[in-house]
Amino acid sequence: MTKRATDAVRRDIVHVCRRLYGRGLIAGQDGNVSARMSNDRILITPAGLSKVDVREQDLVKMRLDGRKVSGRYDASSEVQVHLAAYAARSDIHAVVHAHPPVATAFAVAGEPFEYDAIAELVYNVGPVPIIPYQMPGSAALAQAVAVQLQEHDVVLLANHGAVAVGPSVHIAHQRMESLEHVAQILLAARQLGRVNRLSQTDVRALEAARRAARAK
Repeated sequence: MTKRATDAVRRDIVHVCRRLYGRGLIAGQDGNVSARMSNDRILITPAGLSKVDVREQDLVKMRLDGRKVSGRYDASSEVQVHLAAYAARSDIHAVVHAHPPVATAFAVAGEPFEYDAIAELVYNVGPVPIIPYQMPGSAALAQAVAVQLQEHDVVLLANHGAVAVGPSVHIAHQRMESLEHVAQILLAARQLGRVNRLSQTDVRALEAARRAARAK
């Protein structure tokens, strides 16, 4: 990757960090963002900094084997989740981990989303499994996330938060935002007393449209 391309990715990561903070999807030192730079290099946010304060020069370059290449800070404490995600699928080029409040509330309550209730969830995000609780930053959590990312682009972490992946930092961030928006809608529908579901024919059509869009 050229220096210009690397600089652009650095800017994208910082921009997404500030959007996550601005939308209330993280607070304090919460969350972490990374992007794949090459087959064996990633850039990731540092440990200990509020994401709204992260600058381009603060990002940490890592090898996929977990060795640090450069950066004055330590990598995020959740770096194992990011490394496991990149190892799980070659088409993953960005990982966003956040604590979106309503979506995380579903994970805390152990309540799965009604996948077939909202067209945008089917088309933009896909099914969202809840991964049983594992210690944050642990190899066990990283492995559990990697297994689910084989078939999903967004996962909820019980009693913790959410992880979204994508072909770019912006797409991964969009999926995280969509996750929280869907959670808010589903919560409101439940409070109103009824969640109407799409037909299986409609769900299959949306899934086919999603696959076709991603194949382009």
